[in-house]
Amino acid sequence: MIGRLAGRLEYKATDHVLIDVKGVGYVVYVSDRVMASLPNAGEAVALYTDLLVREDLLQLFGFTTLVEKEWHRLLMSVQGIGAKASMAILGALGADGVSRAIALGDWAAVATAKGVGPKTAKKAILELKDKAHSVMAMAGTTPAASGGAPADAGAEHTDVLEPVEVAVPADAAAQSEALSALGNLGYGPSDAAQAVAQAAGDAPEADTAGLIRAALKLLAPKG
Repeated sequence: MIGRLAGRLEYKATDHVLIDVKGVGYVVYVSDRVMASLPNAGEAVALYTDLLVREDLLQLFGFTTLVEKEWHRLLMSVQGIGAKASMAILGALGADGVSRAIALGDWAAVATAKGVGPKTAKKAILELKDKAHSVMAMAGTTPAASGGAPADAGAEHTDVLEPVEVAVPADAAAQSEALSALGNLGYGPSDAAQAVAQAAGDAPEADTAGLIRAALKLLAPKG
């Protein structure tokens, strides 16, 4: 499994790039958003990658962060969303936008992606609303794939972030994870803590995903 590529950007096409890694060229498909963030041809580049394997096809998809990659994998787990649709969603919303849409149940935002209709968008919201909090909590805690990667860097990188288990009550753990996710989405500590506390007070038995959704609704602009 190729998890990361670092090398020299040979060229950019409409939906893919060619990265030279020690003389081997890898075709990597990327979203519009990732494409816009890449350097010019001839410069060093690095991307996290996910390999799609089928009987008659091998395709690499590239992402600037591990969060994007994990969202891609989650989106692809939804029946009706293939790699092309997943890349369209990430291209339209970005990782943070997908997090907000899933947490708030905003299927209309997901449906703005090219080729994704309302039915598929609603299905994605329904299937991922209770699975997404772990990916939301990753935001801001993982490094970007690019940033001064040498042109002769290795073709594969398999950094694994091992979770640290702490013995805390389930409700306290859920609130902590919700606070972390909100912070990673850009909310200030005070506002996030107040919203999570209110959400937990309104629904003491809520899990992490439920607290995140409730807190985001409380933090949403009024009017």
